[in-house]
Amino acid sequence: MELPNSARAVVIGGGVAGCSVAYHLARLGWSEVILVEQHELTEGTTWHSAGFVGQLRSTVTQTKMIMYSAGLYPELAELTGMDPGWHGVGGLRLATTPERVEESLRLAGAGETYGLGLSVLSGAEAKEMLPLLDARDVRAALWLPGDGWLDPALLARALAAGAGKLGVRIFTGTRVTGVDVAGGEVSGVRLALGAEEWSVQADTVVIAAGAASGRVGGLAGVDIPVVPIKHQYVVTEPFDVPSSMPTVRDPDNIVYFREEGGGILVGGYIRTPEIWDTGHPLEEPRTLFAADMPKFQESWESAARRVPALGRTGIVKVVHGPEAFTPDGEFLLGETAVRGLWAAAGFCVHGLAAAGGVGKIMAEWIVDGSPEYDVFGMDLRRFGGHARSSSWARAKALDSYSKYYDIVYPGEERTAARPLRRSPAWVRHAELGAEFGEKSGWERVNWFESNAGPSPEAGEAPGGAGASEVQEAREARGDREVRPAGWAGRVWSSAIRQECLATRDAAGLFDQTSFSKLEISGHQALMRLQRVCAGQLDRPPGSIVYTQLLNERGGIEADLTVTRLAEDRFRLVTGTAFGVHDAAWLRGHGLDVRDVTSAHACYCLWGPRALDILGTLSEDDLTFGYMRAREISVGNVPVLAQRVTFVGEFGWELYCPSEYGLTLWDTLMEAGTPYGMRPAGYRAIDSMRLEKGYRVWGMDITPETTPVEAGLGFAVAKDKDFLGRSALEAAARRDQPGGEDGRGGTDAPASPPDRLHGADGPARRLVCLVLDDPRQVCLAGEPVRLGGEPASRVTSGGYGHRVERSIAYAYLPAGTAPGDRVEVGVTGTWVGATVAAEPLYDPASDRIRHLPA
Repeated sequence: MELPNSARAVVIGGGVAGCSVAYHLARLGWSEVILVEQHELTEGTTWHSAGFVGQLRSTVTQTKMIMYSAGLYPELAELTGMDPGWHGVGGLRLATTPERVEESLRLAGAGETYGLGLSVLSGAEAKEMLPLLDARDVRAALWLPGDGWLDPALLARALAAGAGKLGVRIFTGTRVTGVDVAGGEVSGVRLALGAEEWSVQADTVVIAAGAASGRVGGLAGVDIPVVPIKHQYVVTEPFDVPSSMPTVRDPDNIVYFREEGGGILVGGYIRTPEIWDTGHPLEEPRTLFAADMPKFQESWESAARRVPALGRTGIVKVVHGPEAFTPDGEFLLGETAVRGLWAAAGFCVHGLAAAGGVGKIMAEWIVDGSPEYDVFGMDLRRFGGHARSSSWARAKALDSYSKYYDIVYPGEERTAARPLRRSPAWVRHAELGAEFGEKSGWERVNWFESNAGPSPEAGEAPGGAGASEVQEAREARGDREVRPAGWAGRVWSSAIRQECLATRDAAGLFDQTSFSKLEISGHQALMRLQRVCAGQLDRPPGSIVYTQLLNERGGIEADLTVTRLAEDRFRLVTGTAFGVHDAAWLRGHGLDVRDVTSAHACYCLWGPRALDILGTLSEDDLTFGYMRAREISVGNVPVLAQRVTFVGEFGWELYCPSEYGLTLWDTLMEAGTPYGMRPAGYRAIDSMRLEKGYRVWGMDITPETTPVEAGLGFAVAKDKDFLGRSALEAAARRDQPGGEDGRGGTDAPASPPDRLHGADGPARRLVCLVLDDPRQVCLAGEPVRLGGEPASRVTSGGYGHRVERSIAYAYLPAGTAPGDRVEVGVTGTWVGATVAAEPLYDPASDRIRHLPA
């Protein structure tokens, strides 16, 4: 079969990822798709995979992808006539510590929302299911009947056969020697087939080359931070192991195992992993390393304790091969910086389970412009420019691998490759006892430990008669009343409460320099932004507009503010981790975007004394209105002041050139401290934004949700066309009766029903829940029952210190109204909750819109 001179798409890599992408592209109707593999199919990293398919994962999207895969794999045999080697034996996940039991209960709660039909078993019940187990120390076990395992090579060949039936042409023994790029777009690939050189023109190229993906990306000048790490498992001689044996994961003992040829395959994650850094990855087919049994000793001994028969059984095979890991242990999917050049790489050991889902979303992304699921957590663009550093990628990947089976507590911070990106005021934060977190390489203050400890309630004198008694009472009751129970209280400080109350009563100063800042200018800037933004941007210079960027389905691809700096110049401000993603989305729709994040420091001064504080530092008029921006001077520093808030208090975002950043921080701290202002961190912001019902992209709102469903209909313009409008109108025609729109991030009034929003609203709405027990605090993902039946999952939650309530948000049927009762599953405990009108704090938004008295 001769290589063509052109193709609609070229897929590079004949493993399970490449075969799945090619199959799904053809399934969506693309013809002239070719797949090239330098060896034979599966001979890179796929062939030596252990083949586990475990459906329940820590994220919604991963779980959906694996559930799709688990449904696809059994169908492939019928579809192609080839057996993909699927063994639907179910899976056990063991817990031997109280902490792991808590994790299991949280996972079980999430599993209910997916309809997985899982069960929580006792150790005795797990042993009854698999008599080979020694389960005396097993406190609980999750049983997932839909789990199983696959033969990886058979799966890839079945996918390849399915692709071939749909017209995909597959060329093995074909090496990629170059990727052609012209004007920032891919134009084709250069190939070597034996001694023959060949060029194929193509506007779409997908790199699915496993551990070699970084090298292939380098041919086009793009960085794909895949780190090949050595991973090992063994297979025993046959003994009395039933073929129906379920898969077993024992994360407390970093080991997993399943049946293989009448024996048991045993694998694990070592604490001191090694990078494969010699030669070109996957240069030779079926690459394996020498056995390293001393490194594997901990996992083997754990397996022998769990299955005592292993102590009397010999090992007949050791598989020690390369696995493609990533800096955060998550897939690398999506379009690279070169338009039309895509990546589907970094499968991090668990990729076989999700391979079907990877092919599905990649094909949808390429063909339709966006996938069905929210894949930001897997999007290649979640990393900034620092991802091109091999030392950074390696340090993060090694850390990720070594802790692969560790419990990850919400709010827990890892320290590898830190610090990296720092605000000009970082040195001051460190002096004040900041507890730092990391986001997209930025060091950000979670809270200032110097703020910890009791303080008088509002109205109580900070000194004088009775102050000592107040302090003693606060010390006596504070932590017991405020620290959340369970996981929510593990990474916590009383400083969070103090920062919230200081912002309510005086002022808080927040460093949000890490905000991603994008600028768009030129005579067509307004016209092009109007097309991609759902909000109305044609407003006078100095205006700030809160808006969303929507996909063709009406889903929210980005949530940001747009400030009109001049007639032909706009600044977009989005979340710390979203800048690369949002800029790529805008560029993909014809806008010329400059990322100016590092050019500007940003400090947020919010609270009722903010005007007094800034008034001592500026002679400019500070009384300009809400959602307006103005150039002012603060002390000696030139500042762009924006009247906008994310905590529900009066104040400004203050932007200055970065070289003034330290001076501005010092100036504000000196002026604000006499007024009771405190420096504050992101955990306080999150608490206060929940009280105001402000949405967070990636949690409350995603590409799978529309502004109308999310209560953000007020931010959607009715007097212009924009990307996604037709989908919103179509949805309005389909919607069932429901309630009117809610409130969103800028406290604008709700929109009246119209033809865009539907006569009575969407079929589901994001609603606010107040839990009966204030110490039971949601962390996202908890199941919600309505009328005793599974109805939803929590999108985000936390404790509101100004309203003294445990708050959660969830999508529920539109007929749900304030006062309705639901139940929320918090670590295995069902807690009653009430649907509440939002926002809970300052519902009329007087504190934001009006000048403080």
